[in-house]
Amino acid sequence: MNLTDTGPLVALLDADDPYHAECVAALHRLPFGPLLTTWVCFTEAMYLLGEVGGYRYQAALWDLRVTGRLVLHIPTLAEVDRMAALMAQYRDTPMDLADASLVAVAESRSMRRVFTVDTDFYIYRLVDGSALEVVR
Repeated sequence: MNLTDTGPLVALLDADDPYHAECVAALHRLPFGPLLTTWVCFTEAMYLLGEVGGYRYQAALWDLRVTGRLVLHIPTLAEVDRMAALMAQYRDTPMDLADASLVAVAESRSMRRVFTVDTDFYIYRLVDGSALEVVR
């Protein structure tokens, strides 16, 4: 599975998004398999897609889940607590809830790669001090 942020979810479905071509190309470079995202990122993407393309774009995001191309991660209480700690740690960046959810999932599931257009992921560090590999 490929850990995926909000930006690529929006860009892949909105051909007018400035990151569309870059995200389509990056998707082809990722190992085959579903995209894993958090409910926080899914909610954020649903909102943004509704703003730019209405329900048609939102339905396309639902379809990614229905077809298994997108998997939604349900956070554990430990991950929720870690999100709060991460947001406090990176409050000067600042880290938003979506980013914190991805870092917490990366740590708990031992994932080392994130598909994102967000440059803040070059700053964030996992609990062991290592950085995520950013795919964009």
